[in-house]
Amino acid sequence: MANASGPAIQGLIPGEFVHKNSGVIYRIYQQDGKAWLSYERVSDSAINGTRELLYYIGSNRTGRSYLFSTDGFLFESPVNWYAQKRLWDMAPAYQGTREIPLNLPATPDCLTCHSSGMKPPLAGTENRYMPPAITHFGITCERCHGDDVSHASHRGGSINPSSLSPERRDAICMQCHLEGTVAISRPGKHLYDFRPGDSLGDYMQYFVLKTQNASRNPALSQVEAIAQSVCKQKSGDRMSCMSCHDPHYSPPKKGRADYYRAKCLNCHGAAFAKRHHANLADCTPCHMPFTMGTAVAHTQATDHRILRRPAVASLLNDQADLSPELVPFPPKRNIDNERELALAWESLAERGVPGASTEAYRRLQSAITKNPADPALLSALGFIEQRRGKTEDAADQYRRALKSEPDRLDAAMNFGVIEAQSGELDDAIRLWQNAFQRAPWQSAIGLNLAFAYCGTGKIAQAREVISRILKFNPDDQRARKLLGNMNSDESQCAASQPKR
Repeated sequence: MANASGPAIQGLIPGEFVHKNSGVIYRIYQQDGKAWLSYERVSDSAINGTRELLYYIGSNRTGRSYLFSTDGFLFESPVNWYAQKRLWDMAPAYQGTREIPLNLPATPDCLTCHSSGMKPPLAGTENRYMPPAITHFGITCERCHGDDVSHASHRGGSINPSSLSPERRDAICMQCHLEGTVAISRPGKHLYDFRPGDSLGDYMQYFVLKTQNASRNPALSQVEAIAQSVCKQKSGDRMSCMSCHDPHYSPPKKGRADYYRAKCLNCHGAAFAKRHHANLADCTPCHMPFTMGTAVAHTQATDHRILRRPAVASLLNDQADLSPELVPFPPKRNIDNERELALAWESLAERGVPGASTEAYRRLQSAITKNPADPALLSALGFIEQRRGKTEDAADQYRRALKSEPDRLDAAMNFGVIEAQSGELDDAIRLWQNAFQRAPWQSAIGLNLAFAYCGTGKIAQAREVISRILKFNPDDQRARKLLGNMNSDESQCAASQPKR
């Protein structure tokens, strides 16, 4: 954990590879005491450039990525190092892309879980930080023991996690080792505000899909997976991550099997060991095997469900019911989460989960009666209304959302589309100008703004916007095509409609 982040030059893994789908050659290298990423498409001389890498993310046990900055906005490298296969490849979500993704925002949640001294993003932005964005690299003592740790005196207000209630003890690990199917922030709260001793549910509400099929998925985050194990279900609050893992110690590879077998025998006892594979020192190949991850390419993950017969369990669940049902996780916490549940369903609807849109619409309408000024609810409901063709209702929701939160990006972008399509281009431009200034890496906002400028005859402004799009996303084919059309015939500028 101490090596979860650091200066890029100190954690640099030089390399080069060609991504076949995009035809791009990537190089990661050191020059003049700095770390660099270069990209070049051999078939297109216009696509080439470099980015200075500022930070590395990842201890290199599973892999490593790097972060770079453009005008103060922080982004993830489009390529990752996969340590288990010892190879470079595209970032997990971009294996099949045909364009260079240089606009992957480095979100606060990413920095929160890989460092102990991140700065919150500047107001109104998602990924613009006052440099340096990270002031304390890796996971330090404060992450688990609180901000009052005193190494000089070994006393003060430090927290011993084992002395906390089970919920607050487990929250310390869960802040980074629980993902959920959907995670929704509480109003006005952020994960980076969490401190040891707090209740994680006061900052984030997590939901998981309650289907039998989910129980056969070893790609679950560790906390979700362990909750499905018989060990945890029978042990209850007595069992935690610390039952098997010492956060201050990682066993050497040579002694790892004996170390973890001893952890199993702490509960199952020596008598059990004598009758259950006494000749095998390692319990994990049968009960916690490595399985190729479905979310991250080239990566194996330990199956924390501790199944008695993993292969049989997977086979039995292949025909499981796939109808989605979202439930809060952990399930014990008794709080009003109607708002967060509605937003979680809307998130599933955006992912295209069948039936989620109808459920989201129903729940958003209910939640908004209790939270009539909540900008997240208003914007989400507006988006569904807009997709249903109810543009007047959608516009009303967006107006109310922006009244509560003037810097809300999704409301500004989508409301701008309604205004533009109704002929109110000046209002659309006003909305998109503000949004694009705070998120210039979102090419869709920039393209809409460029088309709006074209529609009002402001060709020079349209060119400026396209140039800024290409600064952050130089391989965006839509922006390149529009610029090419304008260069050959400026009348082609206004040929397209704004997009949501």
